[in-house]
Amino acid sequence: MRTLHIRSWHSLTQRSRATFAALSVRNYRLFFIGQGISLSGTWMQTVAQGWLVLQLSGSATQVGFVIAVQFLPLLFVTPIGGIIADRFPKRRILLITQSLFTVVQLCLGLVVVFNVVELWMVYCLALLFGLINAVDNPTRQAFVSELVDRKLIKNAITLNATENNLGRAIGPSIGAIVIATLGIGFCFLANALSTLAVIYSLSRMNTRSIRTPSTHANFHPVRNIAEGFHYVRKTPLLREILIMAVIIGTFSYEFQISLPALAKFAFSADASSYSQLWVAFGIGSVAGGLLAAGRKSASVAILVRSAILFGISMLAVAIMPTLFFSVLGMFLVGFFAINFTSLANTMLQLEASDEYRGRVMSLWTMAMLGSTPIGGPIIGAIAEQFGARWGLAVGGVAAVIAGLFTIAPKFRSERLLAIPAFIKTNIFRIGAEEEAKLR
Repeated sequence: MRTLHIRSWHSLTQRSRATFAALSVRNYRLFFIGQGISLSGTWMQTVAQGWLVLQLSGSATQVGFVIAVQFLPLLFVTPIGGIIADRFPKRRILLITQSLFTVVQLCLGLVVVFNVVELWMVYCLALLFGLINAVDNPTRQAFVSELVDRKLIKNAITLNATENNLGRAIGPSIGAIVIATLGIGFCFLANALSTLAVIYSLSRMNTRSIRTPSTHANFHPVRNIAEGFHYVRKTPLLREILIMAVIIGTFSYEFQISLPALAKFAFSADASSYSQLWVAFGIGSVAGGLLAAGRKSASVAILVRSAILFGISMLAVAIMPTLFFSVLGMFLVGFFAINFTSLANTMLQLEASDEYRGRVMSLWTMAMLGSTPIGGPIIGAIAEQFGARWGLAVGGVAAVIAGLFTIAPKFRSERLLAIPAFIKTNIFRIGAEEEAKLR
């Protein structure tokens, strides 16, 4: 019995080390801590902004339009952000973008606290936030691969995604308390303060340990953007993952619109109940992320299965009769969502060459976030015209379609041939049946 106990403890220790392996790297550890604090503030602001727009307008469609304006730059400006990420030192870029975030968030907090906020101000500040994010997001994602060795990239990316969803659980909880006690404006002020943690962590990094790739000698935006699109188009694995991301990002990842509508109109709930949906999603994502971070093997099949199960779980939440069961369902939504996003992000970064990684991640940002200006108003209008539940249901159907698209027979051989050689190692493995098809 004692031997069994020792073996179980040894196995648990090994599993924990594998799950948090990337945190052994000092620069990544600093980045992880700073991001964790900032992300909690970001999700506080997400809850506060959605509720603020509902208070000012009383319209789910208006919530969708504000989100659309915020994410519009991610659709049109992110390719430029990707070029900047490939051309200039990423740490320096992030120091600038995070400082600008602080200013914008501070302005939004002050106009709300002093009760001079109007809807057009929210639109303007959301647009500024989106412009900064169009540069920050692809740079931040590509920066991870410069902080750790190649063998730790999968673990680092999954931990990042897990951390984002931990913030999704913590941020709304704190946000609901702040809204109830201090008011909406203090959520924005808290977010401005949280951004300082990222600036501090970046300033404390050992720059000599950052694996900075060679940059382009020439900076030609149009040509560089065209090169990035051409590179993705001729690389089937990258192309198909990004197509999946476009479908899911446009219609499924519109929770900023669908969840407040579900809470307010389907269950006649308040901001506290709305935050419970976010918290459940975040907790599910953390559980799924920790499981994925410790996994040494994965496959395209897992990516497809995660997308389909993500969609099915959204459909289940859409038909739940009470808020309690919807909260439970959002746990599963978060669990499967992070499995899809973390694995897709990892495969993109490992497949992309150093000189194109910033532009590839800018396309990922466009697909998952930049598509919101298209999907946001659509989901908002559907929720308003046909009922809040339909907003989630459409997203669920879209995720299932994305998964089915990827397993279509006409794409199978091309996709498998595109899988890089490292998938056969301990980082990624494919099944024996698929391995035979490669020969």
